[in-house]
Amino acid sequence: MQPYAPSELILNPDGTVYHLGLKAKDIPSLIFTVGDPERVSSVSKHFNEVYWTKNRREFKMVRGNFKGKEVLVLSTGMGTDNIDIVINELDAAVNIDPVSRMDREERTKLTVIRIGTSGAVDPTIPVGSHLWSAGALAFDALLPFYKHDFKQVNVPHAPFQPYFIPGSDRTPIWEGLHHGITATLPGFYGPQGRNIRIQSTFAEALDGLHQVKVGDHSVTNFEMETSGIYALAHLLGHEAHSFSALLANRATGDFHENPSQPVEALIEKVLDWAV
Repeated sequence: MQPYAPSELILNPDGTVYHLGLKAKDIPSLIFTVGDPERVSSVSKHFNEVYWTKNRREFKMVRGNFKGKEVLVLSTGMGTDNIDIVINELDAAVNIDPVSRMDREERTKLTVIRIGTSGAVDPTIPVGSHLWSAGALAFDALLPFYKHDFKQVNVPHAPFQPYFIPGSDRTPIWEGLHHGITATLPGFYGPQGRNIRIQSTFAEALDGLHQVKVGDHSVTNFEMETSGIYALAHLLGHEAHSFSALLANRATGDFHENPSQPVEALIEKVLDWAV
């Protein structure tokens, strides 16, 4: 195998990966991701000890210790385009030697856990609920740029058919936690069926999305990152989980009156489960 060319694996002068600015020593095996940089502190405030904080572009990172476990929380920003950077660079930092530019002989497996917000499409799930993504439907444009063997799923009235990416075999269970398939869309307005000044082509598909089923689970919610996290983690040999606080229900038209409450409760539950 030849070393990765400088144009393919871009490193900073200090050997850190280009966008995140991290080396292998900076990255523990347990990583929490949030979309909003402001939510990083909502996670890190629970750490027993904080070692350092770093800010680069939309990526805010805090390394610390939670109940004796080394952890990192970082913000990804919104969308699978950012997820492409985050997952690839985390993997490159731990699994490629920055000097030789070759794969390390011993592979490091990371556990990446998204703690985010989402909108329900299942009318039976109340706002404020918590959900673990048992799989993801990739309506975003990331996967066609990678070699993979994920299968497409028929979604009636959708402008194109998404790929299904299964979740982890390690299934979290706690009282009140829903399990379902998360649809990942490449935007917030038209891609999520919202009609403001431009007509969405996804609105009709959205109405029946909760009736789409893969295996034992139906589609329960949608957001903008999960399929990218699940797909890249799967292809690179890492473990990934996505948890959502469901702040809205598009089927019923409801929105949570105090959205910070279910988000904070979800953070506490996921931290306790993860360690």
